[in-house]
Amino acid sequence: MSTDLFCEIIAGERPAYVVSSDEVAVSFLDARPVFKGHVLVVPRVHVETLADLADVGPFFERVRAMASAVESGLEADGTFVAMNNRVSQSVAHLHVHVVPRKKKDGLRGFFWPRTRYASEEEAESYRELIAKAL
Repeated sequence: MSTDLFCEIIAGERPAYVVSSDEVAVSFLDARPVFKGHVLVVPRVHVETLADLADVGPFFERVRAMASAVESGLEADGTFVAMNNRVSQSVAHLHVHVVPRKKKDGLRGFFWPRTRYASEEEAESYRELIAKAL
């Protein structure tokens, strides 16, 4: 197994606000979200890019479920779902961003301003809302 940040989260060696975890994928709050409630969905198996993922269907079933949960759990108007392959990929482990969106939230193009949670309690409250919606 690789020792990247996401593999450490998957192995339980690094703390994260885990929203969902099963045999296919682990989903957790992004530490520097575009908007609060921004979730990363990562395959449990270490692969760097989408082309490296052997069984795409089950993984994207988890992505689809997470997009629905983020939207309903946070009462968002929609979601922004995105992935980078190598270029702009901050961690060399496939990951899909599921970002809650509100109309007129100011997000434009591909510039992703980042924010932080005010406290551990605030991050936990977002994790809980999304997890309950799953």
